[in-house]
Amino acid sequence: QVELVESGGDSVQAGGSLKSTCKALGFKFDGRFLAWYRRPPANECELAASIAGDGGIDYAESVKGRFTISQDNTESTLYLQMNSLKPEDTDVYNCAADRKWWSRPCLNLGPGTQVTVSS
Repeated sequence: QVELVESGGDSVQAGGSLKSTCKALGFKFDGRFLAWYRRPPANECELAASIAGDGGIDYAESVKGRFTISQDNTESTLYLQMNSLKPEDTDVYNCAADRKWWSRPCLNLGPGTQVTVSS
């Protein structure tokens, strides 16, 4: 069974930090396009951060300088370190693999992990 399981979400005050974790079950990350997605009110599906198979990293403008994506291939785990959190970062965060060219990359994602930032 292939599955991605997110964890690490919590409720924090603005300016705080959280680290979300995505564990892959049943497959390895090697060479895959890995990403964290979220669904803010003004955007049906936002790619918050990604790591390409060649190691290239990209961030949404709204999180640049505050979020850091990383991966541990030996543990098949993806991370998202979130610093200087803002209330507008409140959302469900999902990880996904190989959805770079999907027209609807947030389609059928799992429950994700809830991040709530209070002002």
